[in-house]
Amino acid sequence: MAHQNYLFTSESVTEGHPDKICDQISDAVLDAILEKEARLEKRGYVSPTGIPARLDDVRCAVETFTTTGTIAVMGEVRTQAYVDVQQVVRETLRRIGYDRAKYGFDCDTCGVINMIHEQSPDIAQGVDGTFARADDEDAIDRIGAGDQGMMFGYATDETDVLMPMPIYLAQRLAQRLAEVRKNGSLSYLRPDGKTQVTVRYEHDRPKEVMAIVVSTQHAADVELGQIREDIIAHVIRPILDGVGIAWEDAAIYVNPTGRFVVGGPMGDTGLTGRKIVVDTYGGMGRHGGGAFSGKDPTKVDRSAAYAARWVAKNIVAAGLARKCEVELAYAIGISQPLSIMVDSLGTATVDDSVLDRAVSEVFDLRPGAIIRDLRLCRPIYGKTAAYGHFGRTDPDFTWEAVNRTDELKAAVAALS
Repeated sequence: MAHQNYLFTSESVTEGHPDKICDQISDAVLDAILEKEARLEKRGYVSPTGIPARLDDVRCAVETFTTTGTIAVMGEVRTQAYVDVQQVVRETLRRIGYDRAKYGFDCDTCGVINMIHEQSPDIAQGVDGTFARADDEDAIDRIGAGDQGMMFGYATDETDVLMPMPIYLAQRLAQRLAEVRKNGSLSYLRPDGKTQVTVRYEHDRPKEVMAIVVSTQHAADVELGQIREDIIAHVIRPILDGVGIAWEDAAIYVNPTGRFVVGGPMGDTGLTGRKIVVDTYGGMGRHGGGAFSGKDPTKVDRSAAYAARWVAKNIVAAGLARKCEVELAYAIGISQPLSIMVDSLGTATVDDSVLDRAVSEVFDLRPGAIIRDLRLCRPIYGKTAAYGHFGRTDPDFTWEAVNRTDELKAAVAALS
């Protein structure tokens, strides 16, 4: 940003938000396919790519739609495993908390429509035929990107997890809403909810929280005053007190319409991929436009966005820049990225062109190499589909590892 003093706002949603329900169902279908395919891999053969051979053949692009009483799952899949889509949908809804009619949605009685079909061979040929003989040393290079497009990754030293402060706080507040609902601390809460945080920046550094918005679905017999008091005590204070940023003078809005009883799919329709900014950096940094959920890792919309975050985070963790944005671009069926761009936003210790070259030396950003290095053929995606794909400490989020910092520093030193 050109100006140094400004307000920045980011939002998040809980796992019971209609759009997030759809993201989680789409990723639950993907996980079920990956898990069953892995079980079918009896001989343990691993191809030259380092990816289990059966998982080489999995393709998944699943979208989910929901409205009152109904879930529709559609998209393109290629797998030799059988997945009970009805069961996956109902188990996901039950885990989220939509397990009774009084919540506006019941996992046991809602309608589930399965409209999944086979992937187009015209799309598949861009990746197929690449997982070849065991003596094929160029197997990785012959794995083409599953689509064209550009993907962005971002990192900043504003927080310990190298995420922007506004989205970090919004995500943690949304997570906390679900936690106090599920552990019984605030048993009158229901699954749907949204959070929003406005942070004041001074000299381009987060200075204080100016506003907090929490909207949460609740039982009909609870008064707004009690909800406000409980949300401040059980949700806002436990998160904000430990962050190290002033918030005591923030304007706090809890259920600002006064009532939020009708929620979830009964209150609004939901669709996979409609929360791409919530999933990433809360609007700070650019976005290529592609959603993540329901897509297997040959789709660079997902895997390359994870890789771009991995690169950006390692640059910042190495102390080479205070903040960093990385753009990658691909063409369908082509393995090498068309472009790699590092933008330190004026905070780097060296010229950005040096960072560009260092990244190209240290990171293999071909789709097959990304899948191999980040181990993306595992059934890990369901938990990415709520509370952000980035800034999480779960070890399955391999793109959050800061494991290339020494190599980056050495490459920069050699190039400078």
